[in-house]
This record gives sequence, structure tokens and C-alpha cells, in this order.
Amino acid sequence: MSERQRFLEPVTRENCAVVLVDHQVGLLSGVRDIPLSELKHNVVALARAAAALDIPLIVTTTAADSMWGPTFPELVEALPAGQKILNRSTVNAWHDDSIREAVQATGRQKLIFAGVSLEVCAALPAIAATADGHDAYVAVDASGTFNHTKRETGLLRMQQAGVIVSDYATLMVEALADNASPEAWPVYAALDIPFAVLVGQISAAHRN
Repeated sequence: MSERQRFLEPVTRENCAVVLVDHQVGLLSGVRDIPLSELKHNVVALARAAAALDIPLIVTTTAADSMWGPTFPELVEALPAGQKILNRSTVNAWHDDSIREAVQATGRQKLIFAGVSLEVCAALPAIAATADGHDAYVAVDASGTFNHTKRETGLLRMQQAGVIVSDYATLMVEALADNASPEAWPVYAALDIPFAVLVGQISAAHRN
């Protein structure tokens, strides 16, 4: 199968995992390319939608006890019960054996990354996973960085390396695939997009 054909295959709930890298309070304090409230909303929505679809989540931090602090509380609250947060020292999460092994244990070919910062915490493991034969995607709006130059160069580097860039809601709706699925309303509620929430409320009213 060619590289092009691999990326033409849809993301499904059976073939993907979500890797959330370093959404930590210290790193979030420096984000300047996206409003912090929007970034937090999007990451939480991605985690909740993945959980609604039973998509495996791998959540990581780096130097949590020293430099960058813990995962931000709203995300911790949104994670499934019992979800582990894997701490490491390596800059590139893919270079940490425990994280790479946790990803590989899911058996999923397509990996959806999001991270702070975009050009390091999301891009570097996505590029490394691509080099190891995975199909890597980055949810850009569930990632953030410290200035627009970093954002633009990070996007360029990922695209040059064959990483697919997208947004959190598109990737989760693609994985949902069918709006008649029993998971459809929980997914749209998790995504928390205003039009979807409104439609869900109207549909619920009609059912009642």
C-alpha cells in the first residue's frame, strides 16, 4: 500500500488512538497562538469524544514534578476513570519506552496527537511515529505554542514529514462515521460545538 493510499483510509474508532502530550499548567501559561480558554475547551472535548467512542487515550507529561507542573485540572477531570498519565524526561515523547510501548499496545495504526507545544510536543512524536510506520495526525486546535512563527514552522515541518494536520472535531466526527450510531449524541455533546449542541437539544425535545 502506498503512503497516499494509507492516508486516504478513513480514521475509524477501531484503527486510531489519541495521544495527548504535555498539556501542563506551566506550558499552557506561555501559549500565545490560540486563546487559552479555547485550547483547554478543545483538548477536553477531544478527550471526551475519544472516550465516548472507546478510542484509546495515552496521556503524557514531561518533568511534571519540576519544570512544567501537572496536567491542567479540567483535562484530568475529563479523562476516563483510571486513566494513567505517563511522565517522562525525554523531549520527544516517542523516545520514551513506556509511552511508545503504551501506544503500540493499543494495536492502532493511526495516531492522533495533540500537544503543548505544537512544534515540539505534538510534532516531534508525530514525525517519529511516522518514521516507525504509523499514520500520524495532529489536531492543531487542541495544540498550542508560544508564538506564530513557532506555529507556522511546526506546521510546515509536519507536512514535509508526511504528518496529516487537522482539527479535533473533524477527526472525531470522521471516527464516528454514522450519525445514526448510538454514540452520535454523546460524541457531539463531548465536542461541545454550539450548533451540534443545539441540534441535539432540539432532537431530544422532539423525542420527548
